[in-house]
Amino acid sequence: MIKISPSILSADFARLRDEIQRIEHAADWLHVDVMDGHFVPNLTIGPPVVRAIKKYTNLPLDVHLMMTNPDDFIPLFADSGANYLTVHVEVCHHLHRTVNEIKKRGMKAGVSLNPATSLSLVEEILGDVDMILIMTVNPGFGGQKFIPASLPKIRRLRQQLEDRQLAHIEIEVDGGISAANIREVAEAGATVFVAGSAVFDSPDPAETIRQMKIAV
Repeated sequence: MIKISPSILSADFARLRDEIQRIEHAADWLHVDVMDGHFVPNLTIGPPVVRAIKKYTNLPLDVHLMMTNPDDFIPLFADSGANYLTVHVEVCHHLHRTVNEIKKRGMKAGVSLNPATSLSLVEEILGDVDMILIMTVNPGFGGQKFIPASLPKIRRLRQQLEDRQLAHIEIEVDGGISAANIREVAEAGATVFVAGSAVFDSPDPAETIRQMKIAV
């Protein structure tokens, strides 16, 4: 069963509590993009906002760290209430240690790859993670167009997981996901779909989520 994880990056931050409540009954997770202005050319939010959100939603918090020093913040995000914590393979020098630290803190561990990053960099860690996040745009900003070349990459990852009897591991995709393309991305093997502008820029975000599920 697919999961929709709306990204609050595209929500109205002045009305964040209301924005979350608008989609809570339709969404499965809530995606929180943490950007540091170094790893990606944008600066967003941190643990205090995650802690504040946790008070007002029952949705699992799907926190995506787009930052150069994620290890330093694992305890803070655990204490703030993150359920899933995803780090980028491009910045983790000791990925196995990072993944185990996330899990030791009681969170599910995810590893993300940018569009130009090879799947070979996560082959040795697949048995230890709960989720692989494939970026389908170059990270840093919402509203970008889906990169079609991501589809073969998703298919290859799905096949690797099947071959290694790791089909339970979630494949999350982030970037340019909408009702128009979600079906082909799901058919490629993705199970969790991050959608920001497609959801929060629509007149009825909850209905948009329902339409995305219908499309699959």
